[in-house]
Amino acid sequence: MAEPMREINFDGLVGPSHNYAGLSLGNIASASNAGAVSAPRMAALQGVGKMRRMLALGLPQGLLLPHARPDTAWLRELGFAGEDDAVLREAWSREPALLRNAFSASAMWTANAATVSPAPDTADGRCHFSVANLSTMLHRSIEHAQTLRQLRLAFADERFFAVHPALPAGLGDEGAANFMRLSTGHAGRGLEVFVYGERPAGGGAAFPARQHRAASAAVARRHGLSAAELVRQSEIAIAAGAFHNDVVAVANENVLFTHEQAFADREAVYDAVRERVPGAVIVEAPAARIGLDLAIRTYLFNSQLVTLAEGEMALILPQEAREAPAVWDWLEEVRAAEGNPIRRLEVVDVRESMRNGGGPACLRLRVAVSEEAHAGIDPRFLLDERACDRIEAVIEREWPESIAPDDLGEPGLWHRCRSARAALLTALGFAAGEL
Repeated sequence: MAEPMREINFDGLVGPSHNYAGLSLGNIASASNAGAVSAPRMAALQGVGKMRRMLALGLPQGLLLPHARPDTAWLRELGFAGEDDAVLREAWSREPALLRNAFSASAMWTANAATVSPAPDTADGRCHFSVANLSTMLHRSIEHAQTLRQLRLAFADERFFAVHPALPAGLGDEGAANFMRLSTGHAGRGLEVFVYGERPAGGGAAFPARQHRAASAAVARRHGLSAAELVRQSEIAIAAGAFHNDVVAVANENVLFTHEQAFADREAVYDAVRERVPGAVIVEAPAARIGLDLAIRTYLFNSQLVTLAEGEMALILPQEAREAPAVWDWLEEVRAAEGNPIRRLEVVDVRESMRNGGGPACLRLRVAVSEEAHAGIDPRFLLDERACDRIEAVIEREWPESIAPDDLGEPGLWHRCRSARAALLTALGFAAGEL
């Protein structure tokens, strides 16, 4: 009999440097809000509110921490010298675009932190992580070293976990945002679906296909998977702004919740799922009712699909999906359909972070573990209501209320971002220099 397992969602906390620099090519929300004034404090509090909502639903909840920003170590690699403030002053004066990249809080999108294969799927029976290199976007390509450090601290028990470093930069890897796992339950051996993109023949694509097929194949080999499927994302979805597969499809246990135009060969994908996942349920939004532009604008498929304690599934949806009548009417039909496991629609407000290009599912990394492995996770990365209280108190006290584009050149903001992160680490029990 398979050992019982539970899924833990590790959410990224929105960092104090959260701003709208519009760095992400192909991300419609990020581009449309470029140059606006951000609200880091509100964004972080909304994120904690989502985590509290998950706890209230009876689901275990974890946390991944904001990265050190602005990243002066990276700027030194680019030739800027001196103490931290001198490095930042010179970068702002000579290469402000580089400072904007060094300031990005995009590590909050922890769906991009790594690809995670649970123990039932792997050759050695451990849960494997491969940190994503995120090499197609400059501001994201600087994240993987800090991500590796966090994951190796959180999942240090090598009896249960193996944490691999990022693949070489030439193989674009975007982590779990282009990955889905389907199974009869978290404890059963799953079908791991890796979704990659390709430029159309002859080039000419407006937006990059971020996940390379070779990267997906490498991760599957690393993790020792016996059941993996590599499928191609549709060009039309990428062109519409679905920069990651999780903007147009999400899976949980035996359910695939997807847009009709998510995959280049949808029938082949559906056939593979039905063949290899007993009792598979495919819930497809028809393009005639929910166009790609509407799906992407409301982040309908960037919702979290989770299993509650009583066995029914819930969609954790952004407020934008609730406010679009065409989307909500279709969701109500889905919920009422006979034999559909999705029985609850839970709406959360993460609007401030969504303006930078990601919904509820972008903010979390899913990790399915046994009870014994759960006990092997560093408890400082696991949340309860008291930990949420401590985090909120630090955010209220330390996070900037707003950041305008020109604020990035202000020493006062640099200092505040550093001190805010340090205060958070202290409140959660991390020693100086540990992260």
